[in-house]
Order: sequence, then C-alpha cells, then structure tokens
Amino acid sequence: MKYKIAVIPGDGIGPEVVGATLKVLDQIGELYQHNFEYQEVLVGGCAYDQVGTPLPAASLESCQNSDAVLLGAVGGEKWDSLPGHLRPEAALLGLRQGLGLYANIRPVVLHQELAAASPLKDSVINEGVDLCVVRELIGGIYFGDRGFKNHPEKGAVAYDTEAYSVKEVERIGRRAFEMALKRNKRLTSVDKANVLESSRLWRKTMIDLAEEYPEVTLDHMYVDNGAMQLVRNPKQFDVIVTTNMFGDILSDEASMITGSIGMLPSASLGAGGLGMYEPIHGSAPDIAGKNKANPLAAILSAAMMLRLSFHLEKEAAAIEKAVTRVLEKGYRTGDIFSEGNILVGTREMGQMVAAALKE
Repeated sequence: MKYKIAVIPGDGIGPEVVGATLKVLDQIGELYQHNFEYQEVLVGGCAYDQVGTPLPAASLESCQNSDAVLLGAVGGEKWDSLPGHLRPEAALLGLRQGLGLYANIRPVVLHQELAAASPLKDSVINEGVDLCVVRELIGGIYFGDRGFKNHPEKGAVAYDTEAYSVKEVERIGRRAFEMALKRNKRLTSVDKANVLESSRLWRKTMIDLAEEYPEVTLDHMYVDNGAMQLVRNPKQFDVIVTTNMFGDILSDEASMITGSIGMLPSASLGAGGLGMYEPIHGSAPDIAGKNKANPLAAILSAAMMLRLSFHLEKEAAAIEKAVTRVLEKGYRTGDIFSEGNILVGTREMGQMVAAALKE
C-alpha cells in the first residue's frame, strides 16, 4: 500500500524528533511492504522567516491533499514578539481549522519501566496509569471573538470569548463516548458549570447525549477538581472529555504522570480519515540541535497515525512494543534518565526503536 504523508518538521527540536520517527516508519514500510511517501511542508516560525507567514497557503493545501499529517513542533521565544496572527502557534490553529480537526486524542500511559520518573508516589501509581483525554479542538476560547477596546477608567482592555454550540459539544461528545465504549465504558466530562454559561450548555448537552450510550457511565467534574484528582488518583479516570482550553491544560498536566511530556503522543481527527499526529511537547529551543530531545512521543504519534488514519493495527502495535522493549533495556534520553539507565540521544533512540522492530 502507498500512503502520502505531509511531514512538518517545524521549529526547535521538531526536525530532530521527526527525523527519528521517519527512520521508524521506514523500517515499518520495509517489514510490512508499505510505501510511505513523505512530502516536507513548511509551517511554523521557520515558515515566517522564509515567507512572512507561519502557514503558507501552499502548505495547508499540501496537508489537505495528504492521507495524514505528521508534525514535530512549532514556536519558540524567537517569535514571541510577533503579533498573534503571525506567531507560529497561529499555524496550528489554522491547520486544525483548515483540516476540520475537531477532536484531539491524547492517551496517557505510564510505562512500568518509567515509574521511577513519575513525580507521583508509588502508592498512587502502583497499578499503572492508562487514561485518555479527548479535547475539543476547533471551538471555545481559542477560536472565539477576541480583541482590544478602550475603557475610560481602566484603559486598554483585552478580551477572549468562550463559546460553544450544542452541535459542537455533541460532535466531540460522540467521539468521547465511542472511545469509552472501546475501553472501560467510563467517561468523565470536565467543565466549569458552576461559573460559566458555556459550561452549563456543555454539561446539559453531555447529559442529553448520554441517553444514546446507556452502556457508558458518565460523570461530571469541575476543572479545578479535575486538575487535583489527576495527581491525587489518576486511576479513577478512563476517558476524559473537555473543552479546548481545559483539555490543553489538563493533558499537559497528565503527561507528567508518565514521567515526561516527551512521552505523550496525540492525534487530531476530523470527520474523515485525515488526521494530524504530533507529540504534545513544544519546540524546546534550549536543546534544539543538541541531540537531547526525546523522540518517543513523536514515534508513538506515528503509531497512532498507522492505527487511526491507515487502519494498520498490527504495524501500530509493533511500534508500541518496540518502544517498550527499548525502555526495558534501560535506554533513556535525558528527560527520563535516572541512575542505572543508559543515556542516549535523539538519533540513537530512534535507531534503537527501528532496530527493535526486527526483534
């Protein structure tokens, strides 16, 4: 089979983790007779530097015409002084909206081999952690009305508006319920319904939607309590569904349970098969080009791509098992390294996962 993948190396450590990931995909292609055709696409701060915009129209078109998008990372302090619409992060919002990717899926799995790297006590994580955050991706405060206005007494005022429609909540809610059906049939909806009108509509819509999924147990949690419960007792969660901003924050918090943000993959999905796959970490410009970045989140994102966009379950599972085998042997990048492990770089970690596929 032939699969066309739009590859966005991006900024900072993005090119390094993507490079390691492509080595793994090449090995999958060789072992399972698949042809992965890569088209490098210019997006992010590097795009702004070259053409004056973080998301050139040609780049979006290339992504729209691909079977899947693999992204490294965008952004960095170099571009922090730019206006909002020219910052690299604006490219992510443009890609999500332009590709219709309304659901961000972030599995949170603590590998037993990395238990020592988790900041949580053994008594909290001794039975492992396996949950999934489903984040609404193209609505809410990140896409709401925003701007500046002058107040006669307060001076300049900036505002960002949180808004959700019933249809938007139903769309992400169905995705979360369907995922819960395939797991442990428990869904926690996180909102701030005690304060926000948008959250009250969110909660009512989720309650109404639950009637279509009688096999799934639905409960609700305020976001502040949810943040606390994630570190108090993460095992209580199976699938979490929440808004764009709350999901952004909670999934990053959840990543640290696994020992490092460098371990968490993600998939951004829409109504069709096209998805965008990326590690949830940032561009980490302080270690860019130093062969220090952890590529495992990017590699595991590629596994999600194989599973969710290409329906290659066997190949996806092979990558995940290869990652586990490398961790079992004690190899670690600096973010997950502890005494007794073997410190390796980005390139070496990618090579080891590719080699483990043949074992």
